[in-house]
Amino acid sequence: MQKKYVIGVDGGTESLRAGVFDLLGNPLAFASVTYPTNFPVPGWAEQNPEDWWNALGGAVRQAVIDAKVGKQEILGLCLDTTCCSVVVLDGAGNPLRPALIWMDMRSAPQTEQVLATGDPALQVNSNGNGPVSAEWMIPKSLWIHQNEPEIFRNAETVCEFQDYLNLHLTGKRVASINNVSVRWHYGPGWGGWASSMVENLGMPGLLKKWPDTVLRLGEEIGGLTPNAAAHLDLQEGLPVLQGGADAFIGMIGLGVVDPGSLAFITGSSHLHLGLSSQAFHGQGIWGTYADAVIPGLHVVEGGQTSTGSVVSWIRRTLGNPSYEELNQEAAQLEPGSEGVIIQEHFQGNRTPHTDPLSRGVISGLTLKHGRGHLFRASLEGIAFGTELILETMRNNGFAAETVVLAGGATRSNLWLQIHADVSNLPLTLTKVPDAPALGTAILAAVGSGAFSDIGSAARKMVQIDRVIEPNSETHGLYQPFYQSYRDHYLAMKNARSGL
Repeated sequence: MQKKYVIGVDGGTESLRAGVFDLLGNPLAFASVTYPTNFPVPGWAEQNPEDWWNALGGAVRQAVIDAKVGKQEILGLCLDTTCCSVVVLDGAGNPLRPALIWMDMRSAPQTEQVLATGDPALQVNSNGNGPVSAEWMIPKSLWIHQNEPEIFRNAETVCEFQDYLNLHLTGKRVASINNVSVRWHYGPGWGGWASSMVENLGMPGLLKKWPDTVLRLGEEIGGLTPNAAAHLDLQEGLPVLQGGADAFIGMIGLGVVDPGSLAFITGSSHLHLGLSSQAFHGQGIWGTYADAVIPGLHVVEGGQTSTGSVVSWIRRTLGNPSYEELNQEAAQLEPGSEGVIIQEHFQGNRTPHTDPLSRGVISGLTLKHGRGHLFRASLEGIAFGTELILETMRNNGFAAETVVLAGGATRSNLWLQIHADVSNLPLTLTKVPDAPALGTAILAAVGSGAFSDIGSAARKMVQIDRVIEPNSETHGLYQPFYQSYRDHYLAMKNARSGL
């Protein structure tokens, strides 16, 4: 029987989701299994890696059953996971402590030590100006080294969620070029691993604890071991292909595989990931990360900390009216919400200011304004924040030509149009909203031989749903409000300095 299906797995913060796809990118079935997060101390967040393994088995088994396909029809399997969920393992691959997942901020003091090294690898952190995120691999490793020295000493392997699952699937200790490029300070400009940084931090032994091999996306790691095949109820030896961090694999699932294209992933926060043919570093951006998604191309990163979460806060504060009502009221207003401007920094700013102390602002209120104004101003303020990121990217050498959008914003036609008008760019939407899972399916198809490369696979398996065209006249109307939004940050920073 011809093999014609692939399995894509998306390991998230709260659950792991597996999907079975055909080679046109159509999902046949999805299944998910949840797992708990523990918060032992404020700012800490831990998970049990064995819960991930159990979730993987349960989700894959159920997805294959629901898809009604035979095990012999499956070409391969690939998974993405959250990035910076750091695991320490003994020689048998068993965890020595719970994983420090991506949102664990305990290593904030260690980030200052990392930045103080002045290492060339820090170029990816706003051209060496920082800050370094407490989410990343080296600060978390340094925290374990300094606070749990016996565990660090006994660790055979220090790796990520992604690497832990792949180790147990194949018996191979490997890392993804994606994870290590975007969050481990790995790069060709300093010879691969950030060796001098790790040595200057007093933990040269970490280099031997990291995985032995770095693989490109879609490369074969190995076949399912007998134990893994039984756990997933799949064929022994089924190829397991290399994936990476969820949002970056989502770029592939959105068809963002060419220079000048940008993945715009929306939700509680916004993430902006562009592909450039040139390497560059600059103030107010993260990256570029070499070869992190497509060989020979460079990823530039921007992000907004609070976006959809601000919209939800506005709705709750207004007494929880329906989004339909709020969208209708907001749509009746002219661009600019009659002078109401919202700075969306409710949880600080990620880029371009990278200021965790920045806060949200609502300005321009009068007694005439109502809930429609506040709701529209929140959508516009978030769009202004996105445009500021795109402007910062342009100023550093990257101009997005194609923007493909996924996530929560797709549920509001008004918000989509505001984003398109503010940035004066068309927004492309795809048919499969679960971009990370589709991205892993594409990588599974490439690595198992169905396609020659990621680009050709994405062009076949990612299907366009619609395009939101910008209104150039409306874009012009937004300009004075956008300039006012830009001025808000410095004004509020100066005001904070006096507190």
